[in-house]
Amino acid sequence: MVEILSQAEIERMRKAGRAAAETLAFVGARVGPGVSTADIDRWVREHTRALGGTPSQLGYKGFPAAVCTSRNHVVCHGIPSSEETLRPGDIVNVDVTTCLDGFHGDTSATFAIGDVAPPALHVIDAAMRCRDAGIAAVREGARLGDIGAAIEELARTLGCSVVRDFGGHGIGRKMHMDPHVPHVGVRGAGPRLRAGMVLTIEPMINLGGPHVRVLDDEWTVVTADGSLSAQFEHTVLVTRDGAEVLTAPGENQL
Repeated sequence: MVEILSQAEIERMRKAGRAAAETLAFVGARVGPGVSTADIDRWVREHTRALGGTPSQLGYKGFPAAVCTSRNHVVCHGIPSSEETLRPGDIVNVDVTTCLDGFHGDTSATFAIGDVAPPALHVIDAAMRCRDAGIAAVREGARLGDIGAAIEELARTLGCSVVRDFGGHGIGRKMHMDPHVPHVGVRGAGPRLRAGMVLTIEPMINLGGPHVRVLDDEWTVVTADGSLSAQFEHTVLVTRDGAEVLTAPGENQL
């Protein structure tokens, strides 16, 4: 069942979204060569706690960390490790979800570490643009397929592919709720969006093909062909006029 949030609930979602955005910005200002993904996990735990929240991902279905850190060919669900150190030329996605006052805000960004090669910059740019294209399709009365179609069409023009095995989701009192939000689709297909729905839009964009595989840790998802992958994510409120991004970075979020 897809929930339609009340104004009071929407305000609590705004606060959770702002908290997640603040933590992501805090981490993003500090990542660089020599930083381990375990450092990122520690920063997320400390910053989330300082804001009065808890990391939604910690312990979710047994996930062992407070944040997903997905580097280079890792598509999503990378597990932080003290043995994984960021190096010049890497790209890394940091996926933060914060629970605050009973509601969840979910956001991610892919960061370039030092000087990176043009193909890496291209997939980062493509992932951000695809997320924004998906958000631009959101409005009351639009179809769920409109979001995926907008993302897939842009990715194709940019020479990239869209991961099909994972998508966005409804979010609110739980981190993952209905509906599933595919990042590929057909315009005019699927359920209609209604004002008060909250979704994540988080396309995973690959330089190579769209196929992925899961490593033996049963969490880490990598591109099947070893190509680079990037992702950007926002939590989005459906409004009568369009969309309100609940995890937009603010001026004072560092």
